[in-house]
Amino acid sequence: MVSPKKDLASVLVIAAHPDDEVLGCGGTIAKFAASGTPVHLAFLADGVGARGDAGQNLSPAEQQALDQRRAAARRAADILGAASVSFDDLPDNRLDSIPLLDITQRVEARIAQHRPDSVFTHHAGDLNIDHRRVHQAVVTACRPQRGHPVKTLLTFEVPSSTEWQPPGSGKPFAPNWFVDISATLAQKLAALDAYAQELRDWPHPRSRQGVEHLARWRGATVGCEAAEAFVIARHVQ
Repeated sequence: MVSPKKDLASVLVIAAHPDDEVLGCGGTIAKFAASGTPVHLAFLADGVGARGDAGQNLSPAEQQALDQRRAAARRAADILGAASVSFDDLPDNRLDSIPLLDITQRVEARIAQHRPDSVFTHHAGDLNIDHRRVHQAVVTACRPQRGHPVKTLLTFEVPSSTEWQPPGSGKPFAPNWFVDISATLAQKLAALDAYAQELRDWPHPRSRQGVEHLARWRGATVGCEAAEAFVIARHVQ
């Protein structure tokens, strides 16, 4: 397990949609923030565009849903103690229709803005296409070139996407990096409540109970009350 270090310049969480950050690493965000490390949140897709008519122009109802989702993201960020939140406007569940270069350039802009030591993003094997495309873009933007600020790259799991990928259809999520969130689980769940409209009823994995049970199970596997699990893609000491 690892603990946040106060000497880190900053942490950047790059997620496809608002709520992915809480589901995947909300407790870790809160733990970094409590340690004095600035955590910046960047969302690339609008989170609602795929729910209405085809095309990228949002209907009035979709625009209202988008405004509500972004307001929820800001409330969640405040609960977790994040330093900043940014929103992009890529189409929800259609990132496979966007050239990878375009997505990568948006990620590169956030990295240039925040100069993070550590980046957290989606796992490569998620069922959700947006998650996979964001993963590709982040890995591309974080190529280990001389002078690049990112030294640690970690991928998180998102309930109802990571575990829903059938065996053989994608890379399995085999965590090898754990963060003890025993002290920040309550903040994670409170931040999750900000996204009440996105939650489902138990036993759906994206229910409040499902998220807590996963944190408890991840904790039990490494000997603590609650944890979040990650796959470490790269770490330069």
